[in-house]
Amino acid sequence: MGLIRLMDEPLSNKIAAGEVVERPASVVKELVENAIDAGGTAIEVLLLEAGLTSIQIVDNGAGMDTDDALMAFSRHATSKIANEHDLFRIRTLGFRGEALASIASVSKVTLHTSDGKTGTFVQMEGGRLIEHRAGSLRKGTDIKIDQLFFNTPARLKYLKTLQTELGHTIDLMNRLALSYPGIAFRLVHDGKAVLQTSGSGEIKRVISDIYGVSIAKKMIPFESESNDYKVSGFASLPEITRANKNYISLFVNGRWVKHYAIANTVHKAYHTFLPLERQPIVILNIEGDPYLTDVNVHPAKQQIRLSKEKELMELIHSTIRKTISSVVRAPVIEQPKAQKSAPTRQLDLWKSSYTVQEPPAGETASAPKPQLQQQPETALPGIPTDFPEDTRQPSSGLRQSSADIELPADSVQPEEALSREESGQEMDQFEDAGPQFPELEVVGQIHGTYIVAQSSDGFYLVDQHAAQERIKYEFFREKVGDIDAGERQALLLPLTFHYSRDEALRLKDALEVLSESGVFLEEFGDTSFIVREHPTWFPKGFEQEIIEELIEQVLDERKVDVKKIREEAAIMMSCKRSIKANHYLQKHEMERLLADLKAAEQPFTCPHGRPVIIHFKTYDVEKMFKRVM
Repeated sequence: MGLIRLMDEPLSNKIAAGEVVERPASVVKELVENAIDAGGTAIEVLLLEAGLTSIQIVDNGAGMDTDDALMAFSRHATSKIANEHDLFRIRTLGFRGEALASIASVSKVTLHTSDGKTGTFVQMEGGRLIEHRAGSLRKGTDIKIDQLFFNTPARLKYLKTLQTELGHTIDLMNRLALSYPGIAFRLVHDGKAVLQTSGSGEIKRVISDIYGVSIAKKMIPFESESNDYKVSGFASLPEITRANKNYISLFVNGRWVKHYAIANTVHKAYHTFLPLERQPIVILNIEGDPYLTDVNVHPAKQQIRLSKEKELMELIHSTIRKTISSVVRAPVIEQPKAQKSAPTRQLDLWKSSYTVQEPPAGETASAPKPQLQQQPETALPGIPTDFPEDTRQPSSGLRQSSADIELPADSVQPEEALSREESGQEMDQFEDAGPQFPELEVVGQIHGTYIVAQSSDGFYLVDQHAAQERIKYEFFREKVGDIDAGERQALLLPLTFHYSRDEALRLKDALEVLSESGVFLEEFGDTSFIVREHPTWFPKGFEQEIIEELIEQVLDERKVDVKKIREEAAIMMSCKRSIKANHYLQKHEMERLLADLKAAEQPFTCPHGRPVIIHFKTYDVEKMFKRVM
């Protein structure tokens, strides 16, 4: 007898379950997706002990008749595709026909379903049919999964804590709610509601339910399309950041997917707007012909392949970049909301006994409002003014406290519990985030680091290093992009650089890229190179350091990108020669710096994404001093 034999169906189903059913969240995903495909508009998920004890999904979808209810637990049974041609136009979330068979093989399943004409009850245990009979006529499906992995204890060993497993399910439900705002989702854990959406179809309401009203108010809509794809969604203002890319939600034709290249493109669209190592919150919907997508590359359908990927990446990058560029402005520091203390409440009761004394005629209640000074009439040169250098380190920049709030990396959980009335009231009006650089009058300087300026609506703090960094970055960005032969300076003694043999081979292939970035490298033996000239606008005293760092950029990149190398060159040179922290300026120097900053294309963030200018509202300052109550 031969060694090869066919496995029996229960064993093959358990093996398939190893690919499809990884944890309780995997079960929830498959069953909720089935409910969505069935046309459900209200879907409820009930969990006990994060789903390890019980998972119950109730929907009001189309339901099934008796024959379909029994057939659904057979392996590779599906209503979504009939032939191989259907694989190229899949528009449903489920289609592989593995989910119910795999889930039933490692749990105890109870199913109540009805198509409105007949009701059916089915009970399964370990993949075996225990009972089936007539059931309730309530249209829809109610499926309950008890004792997940009861017959595969090895799988239980690899599950995490209940909090972690619950986090995965919450994360999944959040994504589904963002993808289908027209469906009312409800997630209940151990009798406590964790997530509840209205199903109104307004995605910003869903964002509010998941992330909170304050975040939703700072999410900016975007939309664009090409011949093959349409992209739309919401992107957070740069002041709202997170520590990882888990808050970038990607949906392709309604399906939540994980796609590293797209997530990376979204992050690149925020280049120079975000601090280093910070990520935005983005909800990105991609719509395209199903023929351009291949969703049959992963058992759990979480990965996807896309045709014309380069065109799609360019569309995503340009759309989000333009949207964010159009709304970036100075962050506003507001007085935090707090509960009124007992003395404050008492003051409210006494207000009626107070009378406001009007100042006598001809007098004012406060100091006269200062007039803005005229800027110097001297013409601005082509390159921003260089102030005396300082050897101290630059400041780390200011960051808003709201950007520092962290959520667990493995789940996106609600940030605050809000009543539906409060949510509805605050979500009716969203802030106008139009960028506008204010007219500023210099007041002074703090610690030789921050310029204090005032305007009619409050006062501003300007990070002098970040401000000049932004000004010089825009100057160098133009210079690096158009290197003029007349702007080269010959060196009396050439600079020499030595590299290993493999690095030298890679540099020889990148000589043209380096020259387009201002590094005119010449071969000088097998592993050595020399530089005989460099652009005149290279920061004085940093020429060799800049050249070395640009060469390192080329060596670190797997695929050399001229645009990226030029961008890094501009950022590097702007940082090298900008004024540092603890450097005191004259008033005319501060005025000149603010005038140059106002003329910048994007004056509110430095090239590294840190804020340049922060606004303190007059009202909030008065509130701090109890001038207003």
